[in-house]
Amino acid sequence: MLGFLRMFGRADEIQRLDHAFAAAGLPRAAVPDSVKLTLVRLLREAHGRKPDDAAAAEAVELAAYCMLGRDGFLDANGPARTDAAEARVRAAAEAGDSLDARVVLLTLHAGVIQPAVVERHGLSTG
Repeated sequence: MLGFLRMFGRADEIQRLDHAFAAAGLPRAAVPDSVKLTLVRLLREAHGRKPDDAAAAEAVELAAYCMLGRDGFLDANGPARTDAAEARVRAAAEAGDSLDARVVLLTLHAGVIQPAVVERHGLSTG
C-alpha cells in the first residue's frame, strides 16, 4: 500500500516499531504499513512528538498480542508477558479511552486481530 515510502528509506520511528514487532514475535512484513503509521500517530498523541523506546515497545507488545493471539504470543514471549498483555487488554476494554484501548481498537478496525482474542475478551467496535 505505502511501498513507495521504502524508496526513501524507512523513518526512524517505523524502524523502531519494526524492531519492536520483531522482538515481540512478528516479522516486519506481517504488520501492514497502515497499522505502523497509525501506531506512530497514536504514540505521538499520547507521548508527544518523539515517544521514547519504552513507550513504543509497550504499545507494540499489546498490538503483537492482538495480532498473534494468546498461543502465538505465548510461544514468542513466555507466560509472564502473555499474562501482562491479557491484563492490559482487559483493562483497556474497561477504560474505553486510553492508549491501550486505542491500540486494541486499531488492530480490530484494521482486521489484523485474531478472532480468538476478540472472543476471549468480548471485544467489539460498538
